[in-house]
Amino acid sequence: MISHSLGAMPRRTRDRLQQYADEWDMRGIRAWEEGWWEMPVTAGDLIGKIIGAGSGEVVMQQNVSIAQSIVLSCFDWSPQHKGKTRNKIVTEEMNFPSNLYIYQQLGARLVTVPSDDRIGVPIERMLAAIDDETALVSISHVLFRSAFIQDVAAITTRAHEVGAKVLVDVYQSAGTVPVNVREWGVDFATGGSVKWLCGGPGAGYLYVRRDLWPELKPRMTGWAAHREPFNFSTEHDYADGVFRFLNGTPNVPAMYAARSGYEIVNEVGVENIRAKSLRQTARLIALAEEAGFKVNSPKNPAERGGTVVIDVPNGYEVTRELARRDCLVDYRPGAGMRVAPHFYSKDEEVDAIVSEIQKIVGRDAVGVSDRQRHQPA
Repeated sequence: MISHSLGAMPRRTRDRLQQYADEWDMRGIRAWEEGWWEMPVTAGDLIGKIIGAGSGEVVMQQNVSIAQSIVLSCFDWSPQHKGKTRNKIVTEEMNFPSNLYIYQQLGARLVTVPSDDRIGVPIERMLAAIDDETALVSISHVLFRSAFIQDVAAITTRAHEVGAKVLVDVYQSAGTVPVNVREWGVDFATGGSVKWLCGGPGAGYLYVRRDLWPELKPRMTGWAAHREPFNFSTEHDYADGVFRFLNGTPNVPAMYAARSGYEIVNEVGVENIRAKSLRQTARLIALAEEAGFKVNSPKNPAERGGTVVIDVPNGYEVTRELARRDCLVDYRPGAGMRVAPHFYSKDEEVDAIVSEIQKIVGRDAVGVSDRQRHQPA
């Protein structure tokens, strides 16, 4: 029940990793020209089908921190001088801390929009913070602490009205909530494979709107971003395509490991995954509230991602005891225990996790009712 943090490993992933080892062993350096060099884009195309990007518009990175740093290195964040005022970043205070750490180091003016309830940021407040001094609006589609879904389209419309660009982190949504970067009109999107995409670590990704490519020259770069990388020129000449947003040697084994998850999500279909997720998270909320637990996630299904945050006394200790009982969730300070069924989760597992929490905190140990147990799957 922890797919918001680490999705289950597909069975075919073992074969993919064996394929990587065999190609390294049997093909040696020839493997680069037989597929390895192109993998940041060929694997990215599988992501593109999930997030609504076009062919060749997504390039793989090692993680979101690197992907976001590449985007931010395309901007001039120097302090205001000589009439220059557009060096502001607007984000939500509930953005993932790793992103915030990067923004804090740039010298930019950082505006973090607060939340009243630690669940979501009012859209009116977010829109009001975006002005003509804003260079970049950086948001999470789904907030990691609460699973609140933000209105990316409305935020993008406002940002573009004042000439700002939009960077959206879809890490907590891609694979369980419908995402369409082109319909939203966002300029950049980042994400990773560890969670809902069941792709494992080391396989982040970056989408950049195609019409922006010619004008962007990331300072965080490397030889893989060169137009002719194997000429080994000492002067940088950026590649024309999405390769210009690469840096050093790509993480080939991670991409082999990740592809199976992308394929399965595409086969199952995000719309189908979302329908089941809405039903099971509603079930989880109902059971948790019936047990007397506070839920720190949106009750409105249209505003809720794939995770339900349950707040119980001594939540950290309860989480550790659940793990000892082979019931895997996680705990986040200021939020609670995050519980996340995915397309492979059974209703009985949803019931069981709440029952185990009840037993641990000393509440009603009977668990869910017969009526709830016999609801159709």
